[in-house]
Amino acid sequence: MKLSPTEEELMNHLWKLKKAFMKDLLEEYSDPKPAATTISTLLKRMQDKEFVAYTSKGKSREYYPLVSKENYFSKHMKGLIKNFFNDSPAQFASFFTKKAEFTEAELEELREIIDGKLNKKK
Repeated sequence: MKLSPTEEELMNHLWKLKKAFMKDLLEEYSDPKPAATTISTLLKRMQDKEFVAYTSKGKSREYYPLVSKENYFSKHMKGLIKNFFNDSPAQFASFFTKKAEFTEAELEELREIIDGKLNKKK
C-alpha cells in the first residue's frame, strides 16, 4: 500500500520525530500550517493503512510509525523499477545516471557504494 503525497509529508515528520503528539506534528509544518482536523484525518487514514499507531497518554494520543522510512522507500523503489524499467535495475541505473546530471565526484561516490556492495557479496 502506498501513501498519498500529503500522507508522505506527514510520515516524514513522524519518522524524524519518532514519536509525536498532534501539536508536535503541526509544529513541523511551515506556515501556513494545515488545520489540526486535516492532520487528524491523515493520521486516521494512515492508521487504517497500518503505517501509524498511537498510545493513549491521558486524553492525548502519541503517534509513532509502524513502518521504517527505509522499508517504505525500498518497497516503492522496487515497484518503480518493476513497473517503469522492465524489472531491470540496470535500465533504472542507466536512466538515473543520465537524467540526474551527476558530477564526476558524485558518480565516483556511486561507484564506491556499488563496489562496496559487490565486495560484501563475495
